Amino acid sequence: MTMVVETARLTQKDFASSDDVRWCPGCGDYGILSSVLKVLPELEIPKENFVWVSGIGCSSRFPYYVDTYGFHSIHGRAPAVALGVKAANPKLSVWLVTGDGDGLSIGGNHLMHCFRRNLDVKVLLFNNRIYGLTKGQYSPTSELGKQTHSSPFGSADRPVDPIRFALGCGATFVARSYDTAGAHLVDVLRRAARHRGTAFVEILQNCHVFNDAAFEQITNKASASANQLRLENGKPLVYGEAKDKGLALDPATLSLAKVENVGSNGSSKSLMVHDESSPILAQFLASLSFPEYPVPLGVLYANSLPTYEDQLHHLDIQAKETARGGLQALLKSGQVWQVPAA
Repeated sequence: MTMVVETARLTQKDFASSDDVRWCPGCGDYGILSSVLKVLPELEIPKENFVWVSGIGCSSRFPYYVDTYGFHSIHGRAPAVALGVKAANPKLSVWLVTGDGDGLSIGGNHLMHCFRRNLDVKVLLFNNRIYGLTKGQYSPTSELGKQTHSSPFGSADRPVDPIRFALGCGATFVARSYDTAGAHLVDVLRRAARHRGTAFVEILQNCHVFNDAAFEQITNKASASANQLRLENGKPLVYGEAKDKGLALDPATLSLAKVENVGSNGSSKSLMVHDESSPILAQFLASLSFPEYPVPLGVLYANSLPTYEDQLHHLDIQAKETARGGLQALLKSGQVWQVPAA
């Protein structure tokens, strides 16, 4: 008689590290960690097949708090470490955690190549518009004119938009949520986890100490419905407490324009319908700037393309098939000349 032994299903507790979580009281990172720990058991991947990679910053303490393998690497270089891990063992589920400073300043070049290569990693970028770990300097995503310890008269830098950056660099999955979004953040993380290729998720995150309430008008329950555009694939772009506002294409300016009183006089027929597979619509959505427009939340873009590690594997097979008899044969092939003795 054959006995089938069922493997015990993993739970949230199985992924929670025994290390003390050392973020400031009120930090949005706690909410993100909680959402991640809810998603990991659902993926039915053995713990030993997860690898968390981070750079430097408050967000980069993440590998300590998830009970899997992980690397706390150096400033801005997490994508390079993640590439090495994934290329060496494509079967691993690799997650990259970074912040707006770590990922978009010193690490911007590394992150760009991660996106364009379509490496099969999940990139979570915590955006609090400030350098929190080093005590409150302005970051690449800080708004123009931001007054901080390093810019007492206001920053002269225009901010980087993480979503537009990811789309411009060729990421095949681009989404946005925020730290206290609960079910919404969990759903976005689920989608990212199941995407094959570079899945980028910008997570708006509150730094209670150095940049409190940076996204208050977007995340506050009293104003959320008016200022959030919750994206659903195949559904019209509507928002507002009564879903009575929407967005339509303005043919004169080739941009999205607001539509008031949706539903009256057939106006809802002119609304744009969200299509995750459309790179053009994703660019339209990424260009929406608050407070003039609501902030898009959810999956802006999702596309399926060959992954970097798949292509590396294909090249490896091709090289082996065309190999010409080892190193000595290679060295003596083609044009060969001999250096005379001195």
